[in-house]
Amino acid sequence: MAAQFGRLRKGAVNTTVAAVVVAALAASQAPGVMTDDAGRKITTGTQPSPDTPAENSATGNSPYYTDLPPLKSPNPSPTTGTPVAQGESEAGIPATVLDAYKKAATALQSAKPGCNLPWELLAAIGKVESGQARGGRVDAAGTTTSPILGPQLNGLGFANISDTDGGAYDGDSRYDRAVGPMQFIPSTWEWAGRDGNGDGKKDPNNVYDAALAAGHYLCRFGWDLSTKGDLDSAILSYNNSQDYLNLVLTWLEYYRKGTHEVPDGTGTLPSDRSDDTAAASPTPTTPATPSAPSTPTTPSSLKPGDNGGSPSPEPTPPSTTPPGTTPPTPTDTVDHLEDAGTAKLSAMAGDTFAEKISARAETKAGKAVPKVRVRFTIIGATDATFSTGEKYATVLTGGTGEALAPALKAGENTGEFVVRVTVVGRTIAGLDYRATVTERAADALARTSDTALTCTPGGEFADQVEVKATYKGAVADKVAATATLIKSADDPAENDKGPFFKDADGKAVRTLTGLTTDADGLLKLPKLYADDATGTFLLRINTAGGATLTVELKVAAAETSPSPTPTDPASGSASPSPSPSA
Repeated sequence: MAAQFGRLRKGAVNTTVAAVVVAALAASQAPGVMTDDAGRKITTGTQPSPDTPAENSATGNSPYYTDLPPLKSPNPSPTTGTPVAQGESEAGIPATVLDAYKKAATALQSAKPGCNLPWELLAAIGKVESGQARGGRVDAAGTTTSPILGPQLNGLGFANISDTDGGAYDGDSRYDRAVGPMQFIPSTWEWAGRDGNGDGKKDPNNVYDAALAAGHYLCRFGWDLSTKGDLDSAILSYNNSQDYLNLVLTWLEYYRKGTHEVPDGTGTLPSDRSDDTAAASPTPTTPATPSAPSTPTTPSSLKPGDNGGSPSPEPTPPSTTPPGTTPPTPTDTVDHLEDAGTAKLSAMAGDTFAEKISARAETKAGKAVPKVRVRFTIIGATDATFSTGEKYATVLTGGTGEALAPALKAGENTGEFVVRVTVVGRTIAGLDYRATVTERAADALARTSDTALTCTPGGEFADQVEVKATYKGAVADKVAATATLIKSADDPAENDKGPFFKDADGKAVRTLTGLTTDADGLLKLPKLYADDATGTFLLRINTAGGATLTVELKVAAAETSPSPTPTDPASGSASPSPSPSA
């Protein structure tokens, strides 16, 4: 594509060239993608928000490859031994990389079926982010033969993201860099990372791990990617740029029309980048060290929009910072965290916590610090998560310095756990919030039938006891319960006579434990039997949470009909009297 049209730069695309390219691609545009009067592609769906912080995207709005698909749609597969046309070459995806995309999409079909993630979307993002792992330069396990690193996110032409991982992922302890085939920044990988190849590690440079992480990232808000609005929102959350959205949608539509497998290492290498610098090439960059940071591009060389996907910054006054020093960031000014009015955190198993955690970043003088990344981490032996389905959440503080965590979702494990709040990029004391998960409970029980429960001595009751449990008027599902045949209303001890249940061996049992209501709050007890005792007996059912119901059981002998009275034969009785003896 570069040979035909020259360099295409994000935010600075020649409108004449763009008009030609987009017009030629009109027949294969993704749904919802249109062109304006200048021939530029626009979408009718969600637009990026200029206020979205770069660190809240997967890539930190890092630069990406801007090569467009060929004008000719790909054939599903080229014939072996025949020359490969340009369209067919671009449609070829390295074997291991293609396998990683398909396996990730299959895993998401089970984990988050409502997301409807197509593997072609992962391929489109992988193409734009790293040229399919630099044309498939990966080993047998799917790990890139050398790290793929974006430029330093030092605020000069890109987002300004100070180091968050001590260089563990990107080898740079001064600034963050996007890492791997899907270009995750370290702070995002920390919570979004996945083990896609089952080796027990979460490696952003492994295409299986990165593809699975990208799939979960795109599906994290319950989006349905088969709908245009949710698809746009998911892509924009990956890199908040309208041009990025349009480009990914174009590659998505291209791959949907047919792809084929090519050997690893033989994929087409892209050439044009949104930052248009020599540092952004398919070849890996050398990680910077604290003692020798890379020389940043001067702001004067940048064109509007060349800031790695985030909106162009407003002009700022000349810096008064002495030469050779780095101006302090908002994060640098944070001295401590304060609670911002978080109430008691308690929820029943399976429920969402009513209260959210709120913390405020402050300077030493107690002044609020906005635009600081605050991380919330769930700690402890618990299956609780945030509403995103993750145990980590990173939130940017607002104008009041406050960061509000996503809602907490209780799992099935009861007990206490801790949510720790820290400032990303600062080694200051964090805040610990204790949260409690209580067992599922019911506060009311009622029979589902008003049929009297009766039986004859030695027989069995015709109807089984069924009850419905509720909590504050709502269905109480998965609630633990017990059922006991008691001596009397005032004596809850187990009765030693009267009705009984049977165990697996057919022996009489008068107390049942380990019972649980179903998804509709219903509990149906086993059959009841009677011994020879007669009278009115009581069955008491109790649930976690204190709900109680007492049911009457009656055992009585069957009523017998009186024998008919003999009558005189002359009266026409059906039962003649015996004849007199001779």
